[in-house]
Amino acid sequence: MSFYVLKRNVPIEESYDVVVAGGGPAGAAAAVCAARSGAKTLLIEATGCLGGMGTSGLVTAFDPMANGVEAMVGGFMREVVEELYERKFLGSKVTPEQWRKHFLAWIPFNVEGYKLILDEKMTAAGVEVRFFTRVIDAEADASDKRVKGIVIHNIEGYSFIAAKAFIDCTGDAVLADLCGADCWEAGRDTPRIMPATLPSLFAGIDWERVRRYWKEEGHEQGNGVIRKGIADGMFVQPDPFLVGMSQIGPTVGYLNGGHLFNLNALRCSELSRNVMLGRRIAQDYLAFYRKYIPGYEKMEHVTTASLIGVRESRRIKGEYVLNIDDYMARREFPDQIGIFNKFVDIHPYDTSEEEYQRFMKEKDQQLRMNVGESFGIPYGILVPKGWQNLWVAGRCASSDVRVHGSIRVQPACAMMGQAAGTAAAQSIRLKQSACELDTAELVTTLRKDNALLPQKEISSEMTRGSAT
Repeated sequence: MSFYVLKRNVPIEESYDVVVAGGGPAGAAAAVCAARSGAKTLLIEATGCLGGMGTSGLVTAFDPMANGVEAMVGGFMREVVEELYERKFLGSKVTPEQWRKHFLAWIPFNVEGYKLILDEKMTAAGVEVRFFTRVIDAEADASDKRVKGIVIHNIEGYSFIAAKAFIDCTGDAVLADLCGADCWEAGRDTPRIMPATLPSLFAGIDWERVRRYWKEEGHEQGNGVIRKGIADGMFVQPDPFLVGMSQIGPTVGYLNGGHLFNLNALRCSELSRNVMLGRRIAQDYLAFYRKYIPGYEKMEHVTTASLIGVRESRRIKGEYVLNIDDYMARREFPDQIGIFNKFVDIHPYDTSEEEYQRFMKEKDQQLRMNVGESFGIPYGILVPKGWQNLWVAGRCASSDVRVHGSIRVQPACAMMGQAAGTAAAQSIRLKQSACELDTAELVTTLRKDNALLPQKEISSEMTRGSAT
């Protein structure tokens, strides 16, 4: 490969205390919580809104936030959900019990309401937000493991921004990788890549007829219906896994369906090819639902998402690697910054019958928490091993593949973001590095900020270690 050498005079901007890359649920929480802790904070987001997969990605329901006995998710995420409820931006049938107590209860929300509230939270906290902006390079000292600054690009051109602390909430560990932090890549360091999807919004649905059909036929009939559609040639991709349509309005639903298999989300060519395939698959689902399931006859396809729902791409190698043994043991950590109990959600890896049966067997057997159970998310998964002023939060945090299948969702990402933003502000205030942070101080602060952290013991030193 030959290279073109690009030389530019890049203007140096004023510096910040904390720079957050990525404005999804993790980045939004990180930025607001860092700013509320007194840090001068800049949030960089590649699209034109905050919320990530919940807004640009049209995954318009939060995953379960309680374990059937009590709430697990507090802090910034709960604050946002409760404001969405007060302002009537949640589904019409949603009650506070769904995030305070109910087991496996998803919480549908209005996309535009979510965008608006996140904008307001940024303004109130004093966060500077730059939309339509990407991190394209970084200046970092690999020997000292310290980030000095980043190069960004937007409509105004290039800029260099220095800061005391940086938080990578890009989902793909873009900033961490640019800095030289050690990472796993799906497909390179794992035998397979978890499939992605391109969600869609649909309107004109008669939800009462839909519910009546499923009540009469039984949800187990879903696989039979999709197989009939496949046999009738309805799909360009014969995927036997039917993801259900979820109600988010009186006649509106969202479908997080239509797998994009073997997508390497770190390759632009594959993102481009698969987003086109996803749009084609959405039309197949439109025709399928209209033909086979009562209540969908007049359904219209409103839009596909502007972001692909990538489930797996790149994850850092952190001070701790959360692993499936921790999950199965329902392990509690003294430095945990969140608790969670979502099942391990790893979708089929291809369209074969063998893979579908493996998926169904694993789904029926395993890796699910019971009512009242949870596992801890330790601080160490947010810190690339040895790094001084760099954190990650969200989908690129340090875990094995199976636990990643649980914690890659919006509520868990927001808890990680709150912890990273709070930790970054603490590191500046108390002159502590990310990899040597006083985690007892962090947990105490998070509790004051309404995070739900029930561990009986806390420690000033983080849990460290690696997955087997």
